[in-house]
Amino acid sequence: MTDAALSTEQHRAAEPAVLDDVPGWFWDHDRHLFEWFLARQEKAAVTGDLLEMGAYLGRSAIVIGSHLQPAETFTVCDLFDSDAPDDENAAEMSQSYRKSLTRSAFESNYLSFHMSLPEIVQAPTSSLAGGRIPAGAFRFIHIDASHLYEHVVGDLQVARVALQSQGVVVLDDYRSAHTPGVAAATWEAVFNHGLRPIVLTECKFYGTWGDPGPAQRDLLDRVGLAEGCHVSSETVNGQQLLRITGSSDGIASFRRSRHHDRLAAAASRREAERTAEDARREADAAAEDLAGRRARAAERRRPANVAKRVAGDLLPPVVTSAIRRARRG
Repeated sequence: MTDAALSTEQHRAAEPAVLDDVPGWFWDHDRHLFEWFLARQEKAAVTGDLLEMGAYLGRSAIVIGSHLQPAETFTVCDLFDSDAPDDENAAEMSQSYRKSLTRSAFESNYLSFHMSLPEIVQAPTSSLAGGRIPAGAFRFIHIDASHLYEHVVGDLQVARVALQSQGVVVLDDYRSAHTPGVAAATWEAVFNHGLRPIVLTECKFYGTWGDPGPAQRDLLDRVGLAEGCHVSSETVNGQQLLRITGSSDGIASFRRSRHHDRLAAAASRREAERTAEDARREADAAAEDLAGRRARAAERRRPANVAKRVAGDLLPPVVTSAIRRARRG
């Protein structure tokens, strides 16, 4: 095997059996809300394309792709293993995920849950501007690419043009201490550029440039919402926004990958083999102990040893001690 092939083998991602096996940061409340918004659109017969800007290894893309309807397109834009467009972005990638982020790993993970890949744009998200994607064609956009303020501003501008009037945009890391650029760009869009918040989770901001009221009413009425989700309402600068907190109770697990049954069977075989090996070792130890005890018993039954024990039991201690001293020397 060549050095290059060995390196590829060492860094090859393990096949995921379930969604949580895909590396990434995508918590239950957000997975639930992604599916809630996408399913709500589908129930209302809303059609439109789907877009993810920044995919990492595919955990959220896998969920979005599960809601792709006939005649719709799902586009994923990420640098993957390409060079960053500027030094700041390169430094950000090197600090966070440069070694683990590859297009082949994303594709492998995605195809573990889907029959075909989305349309992949391996380029900076800025490449989507200027008509690269059709205006007003998208119903759901997830922004999780660069955390740098200037880049997030550009991603929001792309999303504003690309979304339908009631389309939903989701921004990741809108409040994390290590991503102030996302927070600045998000709230700037709210206060200055017409973005209206719908609901917040610990990690993600859900908004629209349309009317957030219908979705907020459904959330407050708990239409299709998991039992563990707690909904509260806030007002910021005259605008209502909701917050989702609570537990994961009632959030259904995402469907298993196509590898699940094979991997589960292999795990069962390995467990059975470990159990059999443990039993064999215990049996060997028991047999070895039994053989030792039998050997010691046989040694005790030898005539010379029996005579020694009898003499020790019957002769006076003074005589026994004298005999032992004589044998020693």
